[in-house]
Amino acid sequence: MQEQPNATPAVPGDVHDLQTRLLADAIAEMHLLSEDGTRPPADAYRLAFADPEFLLRRETRGIRIQLELLKPDLAQSEAGIENTIVVFGSARFREPSVAEALWQQAQKSGDAEAIRRAAALRRNARYYDEARRFAQLVAEYSQSCPKAQQLYIVTGGGPGIMEAANRGAHDRRAPSVGLNILLPHEQVPNPYVSRQLCFKFHYFALRKMHFLMRAKALIAFPGGFGTLDELFEVLTLVQTKKAKAVPVFLYGSAYWKRLINFDAMVDEGVIAPEDLELFSYVDTPEAAWEGICRFYGLTPPCGSTPSAC
Repeated sequence: MQEQPNATPAVPGDVHDLQTRLLADAIAEMHLLSEDGTRPPADAYRLAFADPEFLLRRETRGIRIQLELLKPDLAQSEAGIENTIVVFGSARFREPSVAEALWQQAQKSGDAEAIRRAAALRRNARYYDEARRFAQLVAEYSQSCPKAQQLYIVTGGGPGIMEAANRGAHDRRAPSVGLNILLPHEQVPNPYVSRQLCFKFHYFALRKMHFLMRAKALIAFPGGFGTLDELFEVLTLVQTKKAKAVPVFLYGSAYWKRLINFDAMVDEGVIAPEDLELFSYVDTPEAAWEGICRFYGLTPPCGSTPSAC
């Protein structure tokens, strides 16, 4: 059969369409910043770095990657943020009052699947309060420290556990960082991220790099694919000595032990027994904070600071 001259490349259309749509969203955002809100025409005479059509070409991807690395780095340095505590966890969890209301609503509906989902939300709502409390502990400690030694909460900037941690810092009037990501479905930063420290990313890889650049500890609350991706990225980098060892806590031991059988991985020889020392299980905000204090020899009020600081 003769090949058609206009045959399309053997690339899944949905993947290509997704990439095109995401870049189109970025273009639209840039157009909104222009004076009249219209799309600027292609112009060969425009300065290259002032030409959005040029900067969003496939060939200039490397430049965009450099910019996504540089912009949040400079902003955090200028804000004096050098030591961070990263909080991962599900975007789907809700605070107890909201979860309770959703459960009551599901009960009235009589829909078995809706009741099941609402019951899970209700059961897991405690993690929202506990992530919020953990961030409060970090913020309370930092209030007594010199600026250069303060610890700042960093999250993915979205809802759920991320919102709870940013909210805990906000409760104590402490700034916190949100590293948001542009996704096919609507993703907006939660209202508790400090406005000047709320960043939007296109590239997941750069976002994950920023999680680790200033991290002095990481705490992973129960979560799904995104949380697992972030957690195992950290463990892999520390295991392979690509990143300095920091305290890593799996919050909610029952959840994590049910989800991942690390002992089976040791038994099968795919990880070493000492790899189990890369993380610890904790079940209370206080236990997580005490673990960080032990690792760095911290004695409130700021009696000593992490050596990495």
